[in-house]
Amino acid sequence: MKIKAIIYPAEEGGYWAEVPALPGCITEGDTMEELVNNLQDAIQGWLEVANEIQKPDPISQVIEIAV
Repeated sequence: MKIKAIIYPAEEGGYWAEVPALPGCITEGDTMEELVNNLQDAIQGWLEVANEIQKPDPISQVIEIAV
């Protein structure tokens, strides 16, 4: 499964990221490596919770369009 994340530099140093396809899925890390590990955990956790409460899979609703 591939999911896109947007990475930003944090004001206090390090990075933070959000996953647009998964509302509320946000994490941070002091290094890029830590951020990527935290993103994997955050995405996995989000998907597990969504599955438990039986939300529709948001990934099936995301499309990419070239203009």
